[in-house]
Amino acid sequence: MEYNDQMKNRVKRMEGQLRGILKMMEENKDCKEVITQLSAVRSAVDRTIGVIVSSNLVECVQEAGVNGEKTDEMIKEAVNLLVKSR
Repeated sequence: MEYNDQMKNRVKRMEGQLRGILKMMEENKDCKEVITQLSAVRSAVDRTIGVIVSSNLVECVQEAGVNGEKTDEMIKEAVNLLVKSR
């Protein structure tokens, strides 16, 4: 699978958020602020997983259609990846 710039930028933003959280911790910021930012990163990770799995699913189904393969198994695998990520 090829990861597009949008996907990579999402991860770069998360990296920046994590660096900011670490700085907040080093500065002994209020725990509510730190938790809020950690929750935001967790949400961003979840959304990124969804984008990657859905893009991969579309790619696989299109490929399977061309090759005459069964798509059911590929769809189940993608759903399992999403379930695992929760």
